[in-house]
Amino acid sequence: MRPVSAAAAALTALIGAGAAAVAAGRYASDAALKARPGRPLPGDPRLTVHEADGERITLTRSLATLRPGTYGLGGDGSHAIVGPVLDGQAPAADTVVRRLVRVTHGQLEPGAKVRLTPQVHLGNPRDALGLEHADVDIPGELGGLPAWFLPGGRDTWVITVHGLGTTREHPMVVMDLLHRLRLPVLDLAYRGDVGAPRQPDGLGHLGDSEWRDLDAAIRYAVRYGAERVVLYGWSTGATMALRAANHSALRDRVSGLVLDSPVLDWELTLRALAAARHTPAPLLPLAVRAAQGRTGLGGGRVTEAAEAAALSVPTLLVHGPDDTLAPWRRSRELADRRPDLVTLSAVPEAPHAAMWNADPKGYEETLRRFLTPLM
Repeated sequence: MRPVSAAAAALTALIGAGAAAVAAGRYASDAALKARPGRPLPGDPRLTVHEADGERITLTRSLATLRPGTYGLGGDGSHAIVGPVLDGQAPAADTVVRRLVRVTHGQLEPGAKVRLTPQVHLGNPRDALGLEHADVDIPGELGGLPAWFLPGGRDTWVITVHGLGTTREHPMVVMDLLHRLRLPVLDLAYRGDVGAPRQPDGLGHLGDSEWRDLDAAIRYAVRYGAERVVLYGWSTGATMALRAANHSALRDRVSGLVLDSPVLDWELTLRALAAARHTPAPLLPLAVRAAQGRTGLGGGRVTEAAEAAALSVPTLLVHGPDDTLAPWRRSRELADRRPDLVTLSAVPEAPHAAMWNADPKGYEETLRRFLTPLM
């Protein structure tokens, strides 16, 4: 009986360890599959406000607070817009002073915990930017999809779609420029967003199923007068744009793509998000396997959208080597394989989906030059 008991105990221990590993993999995969729109992504550092006056804000010194450019600054019950670092004005070696553009919500009290975010504006285009818009409802396969429509004088529409950790407020960073170019804009909220239908399984699919909501937006745009559309996505929104351009029944109406920080390899992005959640390295393959089992990802179904051979329209790819969530090398490989269609604009010192933030003027000039022939 003793050998049998020992074997049973070993088997029980093995099953218990296996179950624990599976549970750990599921937990790690949640970093990507349950990322809530508008909530900080794993790895975004928490910063402390030391002082804030009418024009300056003093923050904890870190690599994040030293980034160039313009960012949103979000905390519990507060939001502000901060500009560049003000050199030589830090009161102590462990602090950084940035220009405080304005406080848009709440108050920035000393000691408050905040995070920098590429999502600069809150609210809607009218309240945040003074741009008139209409609230529209796009029929999608899971139900109505809320969107903002900003009218313009041209028959080429730009359809914008946000990515991980942001909401449809994120594309407002480029709406002023698109308005000056007289391009109609349709800014989409898709499945899982506030006001939009939930995924049937309650999980994000990193663009693998969400692209069909972008396809619904293309149909809506064509129904209401668009002759052509430019698909403009950030992060997983860029993945959605690629898949829609390749698989939509109306792909012949897509005249161009703008891809900001595209997720071209979902496994690497999932691993990066799980690692940022302090998942031990040996468990990272389990996170990938758990994601495959929970969502059906895999088999090249998402990464096939990044295949250079599938591209058929001019594509502006804006990305940076400092992006730790969507590897820069995948974008460079895509540009190298299709120099006939892909223009790669590299933005240094920019985290994921923050290419505009790092260099607003340079980014907008690059975007203007790309869009002008497509109007």
